[in-house]
Amino acid sequence: MAINKTFDQKREFTSLNNEAALLKNAPKQLSLLKLKQRYYDSILNKYQLDGSSIQNNLLSSINDFSNSNDLKVIHFLEPHIINKNDLAIKTYDFTIEGPFDAINRLIYKLEQETKFGEVVSIHYEKKKNFRSGKSYLQVRVLLKSFG
Repeated sequence: MAINKTFDQKREFTSLNNEAALLKNAPKQLSLLKLKQRYYDSILNKYQLDGSSIQNNLLSSINDFSNSNDLKVIHFLEPHIINKNDLAIKTYDFTIEGPFDAINRLIYKLEQETKFGEVVSIHYEKKKNFRSGKSYLQVRVLLKSFG
């Protein structure tokens, strides 16, 4: 009986010591977590991501670039989602119309500057408006994103 009480006291003592050690490190852990939060916020700002969805950010980025570079967003479809090994792979499908150079700058911006994902397919198509007789360029882009 007395030995059981001694073991119980020893377990309680060990438990309290462990809690004290955790509480002793709490201020240091809190400051490290705040540093990590600032770092991750800076990454989100750098790559132009805010709290909304990647789809909204992608569409916003495309629209901003299109407005200033004589491009038109013809369509922007819902992402195709594949779940593989607990990882969601989203493929965004959109079509842009405009000059070749502006389209290439947009694709470069999406892949290199904003880090939305990787461009997996680009399909250029020259079309003709038979009413006006003018030709125009459309590109269908597939952008793959993980997460």
